[in-house]
Amino acid sequence: MPRPRNMRPNIVSEAGVSTRLNQYWESIPFLTSAIVVLCGIIYLVCLLVGYDSFAEVCFLPSAVVSRFQVYRIYTSILFHGSLLHVLFNMMALVPMGSEMERVMGSVRLLYVTILLATSNAIFHILVALLVAHNPIQSSEYFMNECAIGFSGVLFSMIVIETSLSGAQSRSVFGLFNVPAKWYPFLLLVVFQLLMENVSLLGHLCGIISGFAYTYGLFNILIPGTSFYSSIEASSLLSSCVRRPKFIVCTGGNTSGYIPTHTSRNSTSGGILSGNVWRNLSSLMPQREVSAAQPTEDSRFPGRGRTLGSGQGQAASALNSDSSLQARLLDNSSPDQPLDSSAHSTAQQLSGGRNSAGNVATVAANVPQHQGATASEEEIKKLVSMGFDRTQVEVALAAAEGDLNVAVEILMSQQG
Repeated sequence: MPRPRNMRPNIVSEAGVSTRLNQYWESIPFLTSAIVVLCGIIYLVCLLVGYDSFAEVCFLPSAVVSRFQVYRIYTSILFHGSLLHVLFNMMALVPMGSEMERVMGSVRLLYVTILLATSNAIFHILVALLVAHNPIQSSEYFMNECAIGFSGVLFSMIVIETSLSGAQSRSVFGLFNVPAKWYPFLLLVVFQLLMENVSLLGHLCGIISGFAYTYGLFNILIPGTSFYSSIEASSLLSSCVRRPKFIVCTGGNTSGYIPTHTSRNSTSGGILSGNVWRNLSSLMPQREVSAAQPTEDSRFPGRGRTLGSGQGQAASALNSDSSLQARLLDNSSPDQPLDSSAHSTAQQLSGGRNSAGNVATVAANVPQHQGATASEEEIKKLVSMGFDRTQVEVALAAAEGDLNVAVEILMSQQG
C-alpha cells in the first residue's frame, strides 16, 4: 500500500506567521520604523559592548546649563536603560507614530519630534531651575536627575494623538474610561506608582509640550508645507523618498499643522509669518465650530477634529467633505461642466455621506482627464499607508489620479 503523504501544517503555519509579521512591519511608515530600528540597534550595541555610562548621554539639566551640553537633549531620547524600557517605549510608539506619520508625512513628523524633544528639555530645565532657586525651599534634585528614554516624546504624542482622535473619553488598559483630557495625567500617575526609576518631571514636561502644541503655542515655529516639500525634493533624501513606506507631506492645505483647540483659518505657517498675539490668545476659551461655518481647521490635513467637542468633530467632517467637493469641481474643465447627476452626488458628499458607494458614484460621474489613470506605483504608495487596495483604486479613480484628493477621500471614509 502506498504510504500516505505527510502533511506538514507546521511549515504552512510558520510561513503564515512570517508573512503576517512581514506585512505588519511593512505597514509601519518609514520614520516610525526608522526610530524603532535606531533605538533597538543602540540598545543592542550598548548591551554587546557593555556600555552603561548613561551619565554621559542622559539629559542632565545641570550639565546642559553649566557646560552647555545641548547634545544631551537628543541623545537622551535614543538611549534606554533596559530591555523592558526600550520594548515598552517602542510598542507604544508604533501605533501612535504610525497614525501621526500617515496624517502629517514622514519629514513633518521628524520635525515635530525634534521640536517636541527640544521643548520638553526647555520645560524640564525651567522647572528644575525654578525648584533649585525658589526662595521657600530650594532643591537640586531635578537639576541632577539623569533621564533617558523616548517616553517624554511619547507623552507629548499621547496628548497630540488624543487631540487627533477627537475622542471624548479614553480607555485605561481596557479597565475603565476617563475623560480624554485627563488621560495623559492618569497614565503619568499610574506609571509613577507601578514602575521604579521613572522620571516624573520628564513625563510631565512631555505632557506640557503636547498641550502647548495642540493649543497652537508652537505655530510660529512650524513652517508651511512648502518647507517640507523642498526637503523631500532634496537629492539627499531621494533614496528615502522612493521607498514605499515613506509618506510625503500631503493634505491639500497650505500650512503644516494638525488639529489644535483653535479653529483659525490660517493660510500660512512659519517663523516669519506667525502672529505672536494670535498664538497667545489661543489659550483663551474658544467657541465651538458650528456646522454653518464654511472653513475647516487649517491644522489638520483633511479632517480636522477639535479635542473634547462632538459638535466640532461633526462640523470638521462636513467642512472636509465640502473642501473635497470644491477640489473635485476645480479639477473639472470649464468646457466640460458636471452634469446634473454629478452635481447631485457632490451635494450628497457635502451632506456628510462618506461611504464607498458615494465615492464610486463620484468616480462614475466626474469627467475623466486624459492621462488620469492611477499607476501601480501610486496604488502601492497608498496601500503602504495602511489603506485597503480596493478603496485605494476607487479613491484614485474619483480623484482622477490626484494623490492629495485620494488621501482626503480615504481619510473621510475611515472617519
